[in-house]
Amino acid sequence: MNQLEISSLEFQEVAEFIQRLATDYLSALPSAPAFPPETDGAALQERFGGDWPVEGMRREALSALRDVLRYSRSPSPRFFGYVLGSGEPVAAAADLLASVVNQNVTAWRSGPAAVTIEHTVVRWLSTALGCAGFHGSLCGGGSSANLMALAMAREASCPANQDGAQPAMVYASDQVHMSVGKALALLGTGRKNLRLLPVDTDFRLVPDELEKAIQHDMRLGRKPMAVVASAGTTNTGAIDPLPEIAAIARRHGIWLHVDGAYGALAAIATPEKFAGLELADSLSLDPHKWLYQPLDVGCLLFRKPEAARAAFSHTAAYTKTFSPDPIEGFAFFEESLELSRRFRALKIWLSLRYYGREAFKQAILSDLRHAQLLADLIDCEPRLERVAPVPLSAVCFRLRGESDARQQAVLQRVIQRGRVYISNATIRGQFAMRACFVNHRTTESDVKAIREEVLAAAAEA
Repeated sequence: MNQLEISSLEFQEVAEFIQRLATDYLSALPSAPAFPPETDGAALQERFGGDWPVEGMRREALSALRDVLRYSRSPSPRFFGYVLGSGEPVAAAADLLASVVNQNVTAWRSGPAAVTIEHTVVRWLSTALGCAGFHGSLCGGGSSANLMALAMAREASCPANQDGAQPAMVYASDQVHMSVGKALALLGTGRKNLRLLPVDTDFRLVPDELEKAIQHDMRLGRKPMAVVASAGTTNTGAIDPLPEIAAIARRHGIWLHVDGAYGALAAIATPEKFAGLELADSLSLDPHKWLYQPLDVGCLLFRKPEAARAAFSHTAAYTKTFSPDPIEGFAFFEESLELSRRFRALKIWLSLRYYGREAFKQAILSDLRHAQLLADLIDCEPRLERVAPVPLSAVCFRLRGESDARQQAVLQRVIQRGRVYISNATIRGQFAMRACFVNHRTTESDVKAIREEVLAAAAEA
């Protein structure tokens, strides 16, 4: 037998070992620390480093997996850092099967079931968000989706694929995600051509400022390329006024991209917060945030597939499809950045079918309630102050009257204590602690633990 082949029995033993490990791990999550204790960078280098074994370790190699779990940040019910979904287990199980079946979801001919399932997932998501009829594809995350959207915007207004990028202007609020600036650098448009515009007291892009900036640049002979509106900013969850922004973009013939990686999927539960989402030319989503999917899976939705093909269609003889059938001749590589593509859709498809739409709606509503509960707890505590509104599920707050250095020290102590995990943000130039709820495991007692832990850490730091 080839040395890289194993018997069905040996695979079963490996899979059952991992299944037991995963099941025990999930069972222990309610009491697990939110961050691994006694974690030291040099010690982990020694534990997981070393040379590549010349001879295979076979089953002995599995023993290190317990340490991998021990020193990993757990998807605890009390993890509230960044904007990171909690990773529901049915989808995780589907990921194993996706790896076993090992489809390259590049075209229908190379993965018929996988391509069909990805189209289905895209249709389900676009319909659930009020964007029925949109097309799209899955990708690694919101950063990749934003990059692809801006590549489409560039080809729609100032084509660059043949002759290279020309200067063009992109407009967004000063709260826009960092990936937008990175995308413009990669596309050759340049970060200096990103206009970061003022926000109102709720951290939303001001439409009048957008109009003025566009008119100013046009008078100077500059070419507008795109407006990037946010449907849930990373810091505070602010949702830009999408109908007003869409009207301005339409009036000037500018591509409108909505970065909904954090917030847009909450439209499943609270569509009234996201009026105008359907007016976008493109929309980025992160199912690994508010659909609680295991990393990684992002999504780009777009109105016109021909715009995607204009940006990404570039083939060679070895990838050419020959079927004239619109289903069997379809190729994702003609409408997206990647050629080799993982079967990301399987976990979402199985998860959405297993639980149903109503379960996800209720989980999102629970996250929104938990955020409001924390906001109320902070507002009632004289030693703490909330520093931003809570339109979605991000809650930013400070120790009242304390310096930024003191806030940082307390945050570090909160994490060291290990009961809850929160992160940080800069709000109006000041350091703030931040808890973000995109966690289907969280309970009200977990929410209350945030205030308890911050005050306890403040007494110790």
